[in-house]
Amino acid sequence: MVSMTGAAGDEDALSPAVLLREDTTADPSWDERGPWEKFSWIFGIVWVVFMAFPISGALASPAPLAPRIAAAALLVVYSAVYIAAYIWMVTTDDWDVAAVRGRLALVVMIVIMVAAALLVGPEALGAGSFLVSIAMFTGHAKRAILLAAAMLFGQYLVLAVWLAAIPNGFEDLGVLFMPPAIVFVSVALVRLIITAQERHDVVERQMALVAERERVARDVHDVLGHSLTVVTVKAELAERLIDIDPDRAKDEISQIRSLSREALAEVRATVSGLRVARLGDELIAARSALADAGIDADVPSDAATVDPRHRIVVAWVLREAITNVVRHSHASSCRVVLANDGIIVEDDGVGTPADVAIGGFRGMRERVDAAGATLRLSEPGEGPGTRLEVQW
Repeated sequence: MVSMTGAAGDEDALSPAVLLREDTTADPSWDERGPWEKFSWIFGIVWVVFMAFPISGALASPAPLAPRIAAAALLVVYSAVYIAAYIWMVTTDDWDVAAVRGRLALVVMIVIMVAAALLVGPEALGAGSFLVSIAMFTGHAKRAILLAAAMLFGQYLVLAVWLAAIPNGFEDLGVLFMPPAIVFVSVALVRLIITAQERHDVVERQMALVAERERVARDVHDVLGHSLTVVTVKAELAERLIDIDPDRAKDEISQIRSLSREALAEVRATVSGLRVARLGDELIAARSALADAGIDADVPSDAATVDPRHRIVVAWVLREAITNVVRHSHASSCRVVLANDGIIVEDDGVGTPADVAIGGFRGMRERVDAAGATLRLSEPGEGPGTRLEVQW
């Protein structure tokens, strides 16, 4: 008598209906909802076939014919209320509302079942398993399980008192104790699994959100770090040239304007998740940035050397590495070596400052680690300049 299946969210935030769909930010129309949500009611009402046992028990009781027919009719109504209550709850968008609806349904079902039992005897109490099933999904998990336990205990108490008061009660009808217990255990397990899945989904979405924030922060850092460094170098060059070579200074200023526009476009693309670094473009940009900074550049022009699977990561590594060479190295020359399984960037400068090695390369390390590669940065004292190597 499992009344719900599936989960998709935080129990304190999601509803029975939301458990059956992944999109928790919108309330889609019926036509837009998936088959799990449209037909989830089947999983609750399919168990109503077991109402045949208390109904047949009521008809077979030793009571007169009229009470037997009336009791059977009441149990049919009881089944209809169960089906309606389940559908009513599963289409609810809030657990607190579901709790109110579930409690109302329980009151109606208890009244109907007790009325049938008064007509034909304890045989009608076999329908009590459905009370446990409804109660198990009436609100948040802890309160719902406690309510289901109360339903189970109440049934056992009434059954025990009633069967003790009639001859051979326990021998003839003791089997009525078994179904509610089976339903309680099985449905409680399902409810606990759903709750665990809800928590897992919440953590998963939070981790995805954190990863996306880190991606945007890393990409914006790489894009702006490189672009602003090149803009700064060109601005300094234009400042020096403005008196001695005005035409070239104008050209540098024009390039600064173009770079600023490109940087703005790249930031917008990065935030929207569309930014993809291309190794061929980064090789050209690296050569230009080094030349503008007055650093002799030994940069290959053929991006095909690198395995296509690694080119995007290598492009990002190259961009960040050249940015740090231009910004921090005070080098006179820089060499870039491409291989099928990696890249080497080395310069003859003063070495990488400690704060840059710790913080400045963090985004690069995260990107490289995520790609399954290793990053090695030369330590102070290993030789002049800085040597950065990424290899798969």
